[in-house]
Amino acid sequence: MSVNLHGLWVRYPADSKLDPVKDERAGGLKNIQLSIARGERVAVIGPSGAGKSTLLRLLATAQQPSAGKLDVLHSNPWTLSAGARKRLRARIGLIQQSPPLPPRQRVVTAVSAGRTGQWPQWKCLLNLVYPLDIPGVAHTLEQLDLTEKIFARCEALSGGQLQRAAIARALYQAPELLLADEPVSAMDPVLAEHTLALLSGFSQERNSTLIVSLHNLEMALRYFPRVIGLRDGEVMFDKAASALSSEELQQLYANSQLHPSTAAAADRHHAIQIPRC
Repeated sequence: MSVNLHGLWVRYPADSKLDPVKDERAGGLKNIQLSIARGERVAVIGPSGAGKSTLLRLLATAQQPSAGKLDVLHSNPWTLSAGARKRLRARIGLIQQSPPLPPRQRVVTAVSAGRTGQWPQWKCLLNLVYPLDIPGVAHTLEQLDLTEKIFARCEALSGGQLQRAAIARALYQAPELLLADEPVSAMDPVLAEHTLALLSGFSQERNSTLIVSLHNLEMALRYFPRVIGLRDGEVMFDKAASALSSEELQQLYANSQLHPSTAAAADRHHAIQIPRC
């Protein structure tokens, strides 16, 4: 298994005095039970505030659980030494919705930073001065139609271009577990489709695990064989995309502000044939 969560709770800092198991106000994530095998492609959907980003931060070992058991790539991150945890993180790629790329850093340097967890310190420092694998970075950027920006500063990129640069960094890292939090939110529909197809293809070619949170329900159903629905920090369903009913999707988003494309997709689910990658 790439990921195994058993009885997992995450509470918000404001609730730090609450019992994460007994008090429903603890928030965050509540008694999560999940197992995801290597090579699976999984979409995590749900309304805003459902806990999707918290789940991804947890799997990226950027956040420690309040209770329960967490196993990522056959290790419990929080029982490892600092050095071992750093090596584990080098095997996990995280694409954030708002990529924290240094504004004055060139794209080639920002993308090649994806390998810093795998390189010795001297190589990381040298790479800051002179990028060591310009052809490799250029090849990765080419797949995202961003080759012409290779020597541009990150501050000169648009929001969608920044997202693509962050995706290029994760792909260049070649992780065993790739996590993405709304990776196409700043892209137009054509680029979003291309990018999700690229991520899906990367996962299939390398047999790496791909877990992506999405607000766009139609894309989630198209590119991901398995869908997990989160609401109020709890798993409402976990099943094959083809087995989801429109009633389950409507219930997941009940009393929330649906994005028009999400509402439409929920209404016509099973009324049309959705192609699969």
